[in-house]
Amino acid sequence: MGTVRHILQKKGHEVLSIEPSATVYSALEYMVEKNVGALLVIDKARFMGIFTERDYARKVILRGKASKETLVSEIMSEHPVAVTPDDTVENCMKLMTAKYIRHLPVMEGGNLIGLVSIGDIVKYIIEEQKFIIDNLEHYITGT
Repeated sequence: MGTVRHILQKKGHEVLSIEPSATVYSALEYMVEKNVGALLVIDKARFMGIFTERDYARKVILRGKASKETLVSEIMSEHPVAVTPDDTVENCMKLMTAKYIRHLPVMEGGNLIGLVSIGDIVKYIIEEQKFIIDNLEHYITGT
């Protein structure tokens, strides 16, 4: 099975982020604009945490807070589970399942270098399986 490095080679290292001083409302607007479920929280090039749709649902709406007045820093998940580029796709699946999370920041040498989502993992597995099936079909048919 492949590694996080393989996923990032195809996907790229772009990280969508927001500052901790931004309002939750502006973070949600940005997430909708980019069609993503999470943003990494970065302050002066320092990785601070992650803000997800789940954070919004559980820490704003259900607590009666106002999105336009609440700051991302108040509800973000600090110290999220992270992986390295050398972690396997299988390990990512296990972590996501065990921790009930959909996004994993990718760290290397203390630096944030990317983000993988459950969608990235599924896409990688489907492509890998298709490659294996195609090779087996060619082997069987002798082409």
